[in-house]
Amino acid sequence: MKIDSKVTSRFAHNVITSRAVNQGNVSKEVFFDVELPKTAFITKFSMTIDGVTYPGTIKEKEAAKKQYEKAVSRGQTAGLVRASGRKTEKFTVSVNIKAASKVTFELTYEELLKRQFGKYEMFIKVKPKQLVKDFEIEVDIFEPQGIAELEAEGTFITNELQNIIKKTFSGKKGHISFKPTLDQQRTCANCSQSALDGDFTVRYDVKRTTPDNLQIVNGYFVHFFAPTNLPKLSKNIIFVLDTSGSMYGREMEQTKEALLKILDDIKEDDFFNFILFDSEISTWKETLIKATPENLDEARKFVQHISAQGMTNLHGGLMRGIDILNAAHEQNLVPKRSASIIIMLTDGQPNVGVSNTHEIEKAVKKAIDGRYTLYNLGFGSGVDYGFLEKMALENKGLARRIYPDSDAALQLQGFYDEVSNPMLIDVELNYPENEISDLTTNSFKHFYDGSEIVVAGRFVDSNQNHLSVDVRGEGADDALLYTTQQDAEQTAQAFQEQQYIFGEYIERLWAYLTIEQLLEKRITATGEEKENLTAQALALSLMYKFVTPLTSMVVTKPEEDDNEEGIADKPTEGVGMFTSLLQASPVYHTYASPPTWYTSVDGDPHFIISVPQKKDAICFNINENPGMILNLINDPVTGITVNGELIGDKRANSDAKIQNSYFGKLGIANKHLDVKLTVTPETITIQNGDEKTGFTWLDSVTLHQADLTLIINRKKNLVLSMGSGVSFVVVLHQVWKKHPLHQDFLGLYTLKSDELSEQTHGLLGQFFRPIDFTIIEIHPGSDPKKPDATMIVKNNELTVTRGWQKDYRRDPKHGVDIPCWFVHDNGAGLIDGVHTDYIVSSLF
Repeated sequence: MKIDSKVTSRFAHNVITSRAVNQGNVSKEVFFDVELPKTAFITKFSMTIDGVTYPGTIKEKEAAKKQYEKAVSRGQTAGLVRASGRKTEKFTVSVNIKAASKVTFELTYEELLKRQFGKYEMFIKVKPKQLVKDFEIEVDIFEPQGIAELEAEGTFITNELQNIIKKTFSGKKGHISFKPTLDQQRTCANCSQSALDGDFTVRYDVKRTTPDNLQIVNGYFVHFFAPTNLPKLSKNIIFVLDTSGSMYGREMEQTKEALLKILDDIKEDDFFNFILFDSEISTWKETLIKATPENLDEARKFVQHISAQGMTNLHGGLMRGIDILNAAHEQNLVPKRSASIIIMLTDGQPNVGVSNTHEIEKAVKKAIDGRYTLYNLGFGSGVDYGFLEKMALENKGLARRIYPDSDAALQLQGFYDEVSNPMLIDVELNYPENEISDLTTNSFKHFYDGSEIVVAGRFVDSNQNHLSVDVRGEGADDALLYTTQQDAEQTAQAFQEQQYIFGEYIERLWAYLTIEQLLEKRITATGEEKENLTAQALALSLMYKFVTPLTSMVVTKPEEDDNEEGIADKPTEGVGMFTSLLQASPVYHTYASPPTWYTSVDGDPHFIISVPQKKDAICFNINENPGMILNLINDPVTGITVNGELIGDKRANSDAKIQNSYFGKLGIANKHLDVKLTVTPETITIQNGDEKTGFTWLDSVTLHQADLTLIINRKKNLVLSMGSGVSFVVVLHQVWKKHPLHQDFLGLYTLKSDELSEQTHGLLGQFFRPIDFTIIEIHPGSDPKKPDATMIVKNNELTVTRGWQKDYRRDPKHGVDIPCWFVHDNGAGLIDGVHTDYIVSSLF
């Protein structure tokens, strides 16, 4: 396996080559598994088997999808190769290799390295999953400005492996190589396990004798702007924090931990304040406060006492923050030359005050009016990330997902560090209009210390070899006015001494940056403007052969009878969360790998049916009276049945048209094993023949009986497995004991149903067989957040609404929002018959 990276002027071209030989005497499946940085675009892939090359072809997404679906309809095992990690995306392809045959995989991807904290960082994921006879990482860097520093490190690097990293740099060239032998890769002397598992990171910076660097090659230019030694601007920072009930516990503790560290970093010239939003809005101070040692001490005490409760009035919190910034500027409480920033953190969706996200976006954009930068941090997967991203981009900021792991406090603090040192505001780089076409973004709200502004463009006259630029910006002391000029000859001289320049790198850098920015602008655009941006980004993606969110790579694989196909897609942050949720690590240790399919009923009974081939889900509710028993699963062949008894609220709500009802009792039976499991919010009873065993939800239990396994996770859920192919999860929902209205209830999730027969039926059981549907005519519904559409299913045309339901398998307290198409009227037209057909007389 070889990873070969060539970096020219921050633009990285990476080739991963993997060769494998099947030394056995039977065919074997070989996997090529690579994790790439999220900011990279795949540009090329090929497999060479016994001298025959099978290249991947990049196509417009819809065309690729049709080709893929055609392969599926022919019964071929086409697999979509896509997945997403925190910093990486996964490209996976597998192929069958005959005995004594060889395969070579080659994947190419490109990315523009961004400068942060004064260094460019290149991230290489190293995970060969086995010992590799020849393993090598080679990185060649060429920077016309000269290389000032170069370092390489790995999370898996031991003292012994550290000595194998070879690093040299002088003048404009840098080189890193890492070639561990077979023995050096072992975790111990005779182990067959590889120690190569983690992140290999290369960091470097360039020499800066001038504030910028301008390069011209073959009718394209790139301009890097990163002035040093500027005096720091003071900043006015408002933290708008979600303190609703869903933040209770670990999220709140991590947020407070991060804020306390951030308070240590706030400079004395800065001004700051905290706004908290739950059902109500509260502020620490009525105005922005100077960061004196006394005020910082008081702020630390305030942060330590923040608690979480109530709903999510996100609109109210943001508007209060904007009002306080407006007042501070109008009353001259803050320096005239200062950077104003709003950082909002939320883990949920607005559900009190103004809860329509479209209205919130409009109100926030109007109130900020281009004066301040808004950064939105989304904690966990329960947020509407698309809404947060759109609102941030409309207000010259960006959104960032904070992953709810043990290092969440460090993620929050790390983000603050990125934006905590503004050096210039309102930066503009101006180029002669009549000479340049297709310019990338050239105006920036802030320039932060340790970062870099990059602008690229195309000359009207491709033979032009000279360019002059004017740069303007507001600094701490005065306005910055700076002019620079460059000739193509100067760039050419710089490149004469380097041998490994790849292709027309400035043209590709321009295309990469243009596509990235078109896709970003597309997030906030609507109507014709959005269509134009999409068309431009698609045309460039196809011309330069980049796998972007608008294109897919079709990978044709040789098989015995016919070629089969897979598609490599670029996952988009915040989109397709349903798919990634199903690929997430399971909480329950009763199944070895996460399910790609499940059905469930939870809440007021909300049924969720996942449809993995559509990467989507269908939902419906059943409205019935408390006391009714519904048949959920009934398999006459295996003898497995599941029924649920409905309960209502403690007293009827006179305002509600339909009374709430939930499952208060579940009966799960297996006639062949002669087992009955009765679950209520208080007790769990197993009856095996004449023998009865009882537990409560306060127990933590693992019970194995013949073909049955029961695990009770105290006060959260229970997992029941019967035989090899049926698994259920029952989730316990507990409400406040003195709640005037609600009472405790249960949710049921069916994870595996391999063993159930074709004759299985019931409100959930009928969906154990694949269901197909088509969505057409999507149009605005009564709620702007939830469009309506027509669903064609089982030869019926149904009006359905896009919404979401909660999945509580992994988080019994808060749940995760699952996007789905909601079928109205008790699932009419989707379920077989009518819902009253499923009413039964007893639990067993």
